[in-house]
Amino acid sequence: MKLYGVFDILGPVMIGPSSSHTAGAARLGKVASKIAGDDFYKVEFYLHGSFAKTYKGHGTDRALVAGVLGMDPDDERLRNSLEIAKEKGIEVIFIPTDLGDQHPNTVKFVFYKKDGKNVEVMGSSIGGGNILITEIEGEKVEFTGEYPTIIAKYNDRKGMLADISKFILEKDINIANMKVTRNLQMITTAIIELDAKVDDEMVEKIRNIKDMLNVIVINPV
Repeated sequence: MKLYGVFDILGPVMIGPSSSHTAGAARLGKVASKIAGDDFYKVEFYLHGSFAKTYKGHGTDRALVAGVLGMDPDDERLRNSLEIAKEKGIEVIFIPTDLGDQHPNTVKFVFYKKDGKNVEVMGSSIGGGNILITEIEGEKVEFTGEYPTIIAKYNDRKGMLADISKFILEKDINIANMKVTRNLQMITTAIIELDAKVDDEMVEKIRNIKDMLNVIVINPV
């Protein structure tokens, strides 16, 4: 009989030992990498609260790296993610820090991309493997990754939400939740959670809307 260690499978949905520190951390990493894109060569992980104190003992470091490499929480490669990242030429750095008034299981990711740009994403593992993304590129956001999600950034003008919604309606998809914020430069970020998976055709139509700056799609992980 095979003997299982601390990073082996606990039940059908995660690698142990902790849903918050491993399963949630892996989901955070995977969603963050979808936001950043896959053309990165280095990731810094700024660890806050209990993440900062116990990330090695609870396997949070391995789970976070597994997530940014695209692994699910139940992927048996999770325990070897640090070695896999090294083989892929991706540098990972863990920095215990104080991120202020945040959930104790919070991490800020800084992705260093091959085009010279950096992408910052912050989120928390809030228990039971569930997550909450709270910041993208310094802008406050709030979504869980449980629903297919469109993050659309555009120059603010009347009718933009109607234009986006039109292409969602064409696919006969309901909008579950929507949150819209606008910064001082009149750039708007719309986070739209849907009841069905987002396909490439819809994304391409939304990307081609006049005044659209960027569209990110996150299907559940």
